[in-house]
Amino acid sequence: MTADDETRQPGDSVRANAFYGRRKGKKLRTAQAAHLADDLPRLSIALEDVGAGPLDALFPHPVRSVRLEIGFGGGEHLVSEAARHPDIGYIGAEAFLNGIAKATALVSARGLANVRLYGDDVIPLLDRLPDGALERIDLLYPDPWPKRRHWKRRFVQADNIDRFARLLVPGGHFRFATDIEHYAAWTLRQFLADSRFEWTAERADDWRRAWEGWPGTRYEAKALREGRQPGYYEFRRR
Repeated sequence: MTADDETRQPGDSVRANAFYGRRKGKKLRTAQAAHLADDLPRLSIALEDVGAGPLDALFPHPVRSVRLEIGFGGGEHLVSEAARHPDIGYIGAEAFLNGIAKATALVSARGLANVRLYGDDVIPLLDRLPDGALERIDLLYPDPWPKRRHWKRRFVQADNIDRFARLLVPGGHFRFATDIEHYAAWTLRQFLADSRFEWTAERADDWRRAWEGWPGTRYEAKALREGRQPGYYEFRRR
């Protein structure tokens, strides 16, 4: 989840109609800055690192599949999943520098070798990844852009669903979590109308209850404190 234009700081550079808001927040702590300097170079990937060969070559050890988390926030979910599944490679994409710093520190502290971080607009990365490269894509608590004039900046749009369909292997999954009912309805309408995907829910508890191993996030905790009920939506690539 990212902040909207109203909280953007002077000097922040944001692509027109970008799906994220500001790129920087408060000044990094000394330890966070040190992790960025010392650890991020070995964890980060650039566009030129992608597409030239097998995606699993991004990782120092063999992985059986690769998953992508878009907008990982502070990295809580990304790191938890990577620790639970050391045989799966995880790419985390986040445009917010403070989130990258937090995730870098968490990955380093856990000694994880199956995580790579991409710190820029994710769209060029999606377009660079090869067809059928991903087993799963996670989009968790993205910015809901609640004002109608900003809806075009919501990440769940037809062109991005096309990207998901191209990138996911048959049987692969797209997972989406939000505490905003309108955004949930928006997402369901688009995926239910797309014959390339099927909603995996068979009963209400399938989307009301968090996924197995879910660690929670700070955005979810805030939503619960403020009385909003999160929903967890999963769609399978046919």
